[in-house]
Amino acid sequence: MPRYFTTEHEWIDVDGQTGTVGISDYAQGQLGDIVFVDVPEAGKKLEKGDDAAVVESVKAASDVYAPVSGSVTEGNPALADEPALVNSDPEGEGWFFRLTLADAGELDALMDEDAYKAFVARL
Repeated sequence: MPRYFTTEHEWIDVDGQTGTVGISDYAQGQLGDIVFVDVPEAGKKLEKGDDAAVVESVKAASDVYAPVSGSVTEGNPALADEPALVNSDPEGEGWFFRLTLADAGELDALMDEDAYKAFVARL
């Protein structure tokens, strides 16, 4: 399953027309201990770059942006009870939401894993 990254540190795994979205390990490390996550509701329509979710840590609150346009199919229910999943497994069980892609062509503007690692190394 291909994984893409944004310059805002979101990742998206794509399986057919479904994308699973979260924040990168780098992003969770910058935020510190996550204490609250607000994920979008199923049915919410997002345009690429829209505010999609909110993550709060002991350091700061931060928006999570939609890496592509689409319709939310589910938010990660586990994050309501255990927001620290974003710290312990940011690129796995700590995912934020899933959506149906509106335009798979938008993925072309995102970075692959190697390009993202090079981007982070320059920060």
